[in-house]
Amino acid sequence: MRSATKLASAGVLAATLFAVTACSSGPTEPTEDIDLRMTIWTANEAHLELFDSIADAYLADHPEIASITFDTLPFDDYTSTVTTQIAGGNAPDLAWVLENAAPDFVESGALLPLDDVLEGTEGYDFGDLAESATGLWKDDGQLLAYPFSTSPFVMFVNDDLLAQAGQPSGADLLAGDWNWETVSEVGSAVNAATGKTGFVIRDFEYLNWDYLSTVWNGWGAAPWSDDGLECTFDSPEMVDAFGFLHDAAFVSTSMPGPGTTADFFAGEAAFTVTQISRASLLPDAGFAWDLLPLPEGPEGEYSVVGQAGIGVLAQGGNTAAAAEFLAFFSNPENAAELAAYFPPPRTSLLNAETLAAANPLLSAEQIEDVVVPGIETGVVRPSHTDSAQIAQQVRASLDDLWVADADIPAVLAATCGAIEPLLAG
Repeated sequence: MRSATKLASAGVLAATLFAVTACSSGPTEPTEDIDLRMTIWTANEAHLELFDSIADAYLADHPEIASITFDTLPFDDYTSTVTTQIAGGNAPDLAWVLENAAPDFVESGALLPLDDVLEGTEGYDFGDLAESATGLWKDDGQLLAYPFSTSPFVMFVNDDLLAQAGQPSGADLLAGDWNWETVSEVGSAVNAATGKTGFVIRDFEYLNWDYLSTVWNGWGAAPWSDDGLECTFDSPEMVDAFGFLHDAAFVSTSMPGPGTTADFFAGEAAFTVTQISRASLLPDAGFAWDLLPLPEGPEGEYSVVGQAGIGVLAQGGNTAAAAEFLAFFSNPENAAELAAYFPPPRTSLLNAETLAAANPLLSAEQIEDVVVPGIETGVVRPSHTDSAQIAQQVRASLDDLWVADADIPAVLAATCGAIEPLLAG
């Protein structure tokens, strides 16, 4: 969801990127002895080894490129660090961009349009990029970042803990009424029988409210209108969704309350909602598990995805060379390699055969029934211009919701009051 307005001047991120636009020039032409730098947020050794292998293959055929460096920045401060580098005249050549910061980067002109380079690269197959995956990264029809990771949110299930609590297995639950009410009922029973947690929305922790979109989308709720101009936190659908979550935390105790944590992958919860990439934690889990789609809400089936894009910074010193490397990094062959960790946006790779090779822990059935539909139909987590300011205001407003006697409609109305000036820009 993107605002129809341009950047709001109140946000530091937005203001920085707007200033970048004013100073931006066109693509630079490749020269010699070019050093390319791409900011990323992963320090995973397997990820870095794969990136380096792709870079090495590119360097072998491009003597004009002296080096390609993948610069790992801390995740929690990633976006602010990148914008600080831009403001300080040290912009990276390429950068990963989180979905919640996408509107600021895309609409500000901070990123170089990629269509001409990608379409002009032999064998790239630009038309293979799924429209559903690229929508967030376009402005005026131009693609401004390659959505290298479109990762669906799913429900992991601890079958051993369910059995210990005398509850049906994940497969049996899926065959019955697989919805949020069932998850809460079973989760409450697990908590009563074992003292462990029913379900966890991973990474929410009563701070990162946008992860709750994995729940409220099932109620047909959204934080703001499609054009981004009107707050809808106070809608009846959102009130009902937060009513469910509040009951789970304070009444049925199927969800950990404020100040309480539970790690599904350490065997401390029966269910967790998280992205498919977290399957890498399962080999050390030590329990029988299953993978299910998100439970149905009152509005029926739905899917949610998290995304990240790679863009060429318009303020970088080597924009043309950076765009050409991105075309190589994201070509069909390398996209298939990257699929081992980052679900691809290419329709030709969205099949059980490719994704099973990349995710050996998952069965072909799990991939076909859960992962592929999740990628193809998933709604991206909420995003908006001036995202940092909005996130801060929403978080502060929702603090009043997480008490036992909260007035949910009043809190959500106050949340709208706090963010409506930011939505309007």
